[in-house]
Amino acid sequence: MFSVNQYVKAKTLKEAYELNQARNSRVMGGMMWMRLGNARVQTIIDLSSLGLDQIEETDHVFKIGAMCTLRTLEQHEGLRKMYGGAIQEAVRHIVGIQFRNQATVGGSIYGRYGFSDVLTCLLALDTFVELYNGGTIRLSEFVSHKPDNDILVSVIIRKRKRKIRYASVRRTATDFPVLACAVVTGILHGEECWYVSVGARPMRASLLEKGWKISRDTDAKQIAAYAKEAAEEFSYGSNMRGSAGYRRQLAEVLIRRAITSIVSEEAEV
Repeated sequence: MFSVNQYVKAKTLKEAYELNQARNSRVMGGMMWMRLGNARVQTIIDLSSLGLDQIEETDHVFKIGAMCTLRTLEQHEGLRKMYGGAIQEAVRHIVGIQFRNQATVGGSIYGRYGFSDVLTCLLALDTFVELYNGGTIRLSEFVSHKPDNDILVSVIIRKRKRKIRYASVRRTATDFPVLACAVVTGILHGEECWYVSVGARPMRASLLEKGWKISRDTDAKQIAAYAKEAAEEFSYGSNMRGSAGYRRQLAEVLIRRAITSIVSEEAEV
């Protein structure tokens, strides 16, 4: 049973951070996963009055507040215009609309859950996290950090001309993913780069960068070889949803499909 002794609605980020330094304090997001645990929490800290529930779009970035819901992320037209339907695809299987109206982006990212579709998708983009005490760092760096008592303020996606595909395999429509995969391509320092993120391995998502040269003239065998190369660089584990070998095979297939889809779109333009 999950129990809380004291509830505090923080008036400032500073107050929230100071309260969170106590050993048995926790920051609440949407309380969708936390409440399912058996923890006894002394102080629960609510950030809902700090204006962190919006997505701010500028000429250079999307700044997503930590208390922004997954439903807001799903429906944002700016993100859809920039990245097609990839971000929407990453969240649409997460339980249902009622759940996504409460679950938060901050909770999904800060928790660094192995099953997180949101983490897997955003990791492949040019994404940073803004921490109250730790400053702004790359999401790929944050993922490898040990949990601490900092406060996640926002998630920042830098606008770049990139193509992205997201896909997952599930045993049932709203179950946790057996495997999740995001593939992104774009130009970095004048060179073509490919980014592959694989999550639900069942460990948390991991990212790799490749300098592949892929165009509409690249044959299917070469694309398949690239997909196999990438899939073999990730580690996998087994659980009730699938074996490590099965997940590696799924990764190879999803990466290949994503690359083929991106290249096919470019050929149509």
